[in-house]
Amino acid sequence: MSRKYFGTDGIRGRVGTYPINPEFVMKLGWAAGKVFAAQGARKILIGKDTRISGYMFESALEAGLSSAGVDIGLLGPIPTPGIAYLTRTFRAQAGIVISASHNPFYDNGIKFFSGEGRKLPDEVELEIESWLDKPMSCVESSALGKAWRVNDAAGRYTEFCKGTVNALNLRGLKIVLDCAHGATYQIAPLVFSELGAEIVVMGAQPDGLNINNQVGSTEPEALQAKVKEVSADLGIAFDGDGDRVAMVDKNGELLDGDQLLFIIASHAKAQGRLNGGVVGTLMSNLGLELGLKDQGIDFLRTKVGDRYVLQMLDEQGWRFGGESSGHILCLDANTTGDGIVAALQVMQALQDTETDLSDWQLKMSKMPQTMINVKRSRNVDVNSDREIVSAVAAVEDKLAGRGRVLLRPSGTEPVVRVMVEGEDSALIHQLASELAGVVERVLA
Repeated sequence: MSRKYFGTDGIRGRVGTYPINPEFVMKLGWAAGKVFAAQGARKILIGKDTRISGYMFESALEAGLSSAGVDIGLLGPIPTPGIAYLTRTFRAQAGIVISASHNPFYDNGIKFFSGEGRKLPDEVELEIESWLDKPMSCVESSALGKAWRVNDAAGRYTEFCKGTVNALNLRGLKIVLDCAHGATYQIAPLVFSELGAEIVVMGAQPDGLNINNQVGSTEPEALQAKVKEVSADLGIAFDGDGDRVAMVDKNGELLDGDQLLFIIASHAKAQGRLNGGVVGTLMSNLGLELGLKDQGIDFLRTKVGDRYVLQMLDEQGWRFGGESSGHILCLDANTTGDGIVAALQVMQALQDTETDLSDWQLKMSKMPQTMINVKRSRNVDVNSDREIVSAVAAVEDKLAGRGRVLLRPSGTEPVVRVMVEGEDSALIHQLASELAGVVERVLA
């Protein structure tokens, strides 16, 4: 049975457009409350990022959960991985995240963590969906759920982040932090300054409308410019909900999730704590795979989405994986992708190896990769459409086994991602543009 509302990363869409409206979200809270209450659960945490609609959806979820007889702990603005962590430490039955991650302010979404701080199993999401088809009801007044505000949520998560590294001392380093006007705006500056760094903070004045707007890990150009402007040792950028990270070296050169995962995995192997191999996705750069191979580290690919990375890590019994987007899983530290924790792991590697980010730029050679997002106005199976399949085959012929092609409908945006990777930058850009033109014509 397929899910009707839940995608690879919860339920997401434009605010005010079904299902991302107050009525649906209230009923979603009620449905989730019914499922967890039947399991004996009576405590669920809610956290959010900084977009303006978060207040509205927090209230809607609270009403729905209360009507199902479930108590609610309100965490306020806090990174998504912080919600996963606090769900575990408070022994709550579930955690709910109100966020659309890296999307603009006019989008929002709802996703859930289990009591173990992991994505909900498919069967639980399906059970919640089954309740959405039933008429909403309310428990007796004496059984209504109560809500309370968790006033020390940010402080608890700050201490947790610092506790994931050993003897890390950032004294003497000047670091630019870009918080994307998002959920890390309070916590990231505390973490890095308390570890001794001189910090320059940007993207830390959220107004509800500016989240991810020309700042953050999805638009790192502002960070690159600031690092060079203030002569910083490096820069760190998070996305709106704090589960992704990108970094910039002292020269203003960007390091994406593939490069950061390479640093973390290499350091873990040197320390004897790798415990197996590394999981990437179909979008992971071929350079990551080859770089890890040179060190004798196994590498496996899975479908795009942290859900699938986590699933394969569990299947293999491995600890480290991630995506090019900067969503990096360090399962020896947290149960989900965590931008601050991943950045600290990189900083630990730099300290222990007495290197800087620019040194690591030379240790992993990224293959030139061009990705074009083609807007999708109708649903077409791009991997079986005759015209598209023929165009892909033509591109692969021109690559002559020295590159790869990937077409992937986004799970979070109405686009098809057209990716071509190979040795010759000019050639792959040309081929990607030609292929994107075919896809655009078919999807028009």
